[in-house]
Amino acid sequence: MEARNIDIKETVPASRKLQAQDSKALLQSASKLIVLKGKKINEFKAGKSTNQEAIASMLGPTGNMRAPTIRVGKTLIVGFNEEVFAKQFGA
Repeated sequence: MEARNIDIKETVPASRKLQAQDSKALLQSASKLIVLKGKKINEFKAGKSTNQEAIASMLGPTGNMRAPTIRVGKTLIVGFNEEVFAKQFGA
């Protein structure tokens, strides 16, 4: 994040395990979800009527939310992909 001069407003330590309930709350405050798993990119419509597939895509095999999880305006980004980060945050 520092390399792209991105201001971090809130950091949640890894010791605080965020799970499905937390994912659902984050989705309800967003309008778009982008989930990145390697080169695979999935986009979901977020908001009050989020579906279980979107919530499940935010969770890792242990049931905890995947990292990093970033909110940019009304867009929620979960996971990492260099191309998407360059597009969202500038090269």
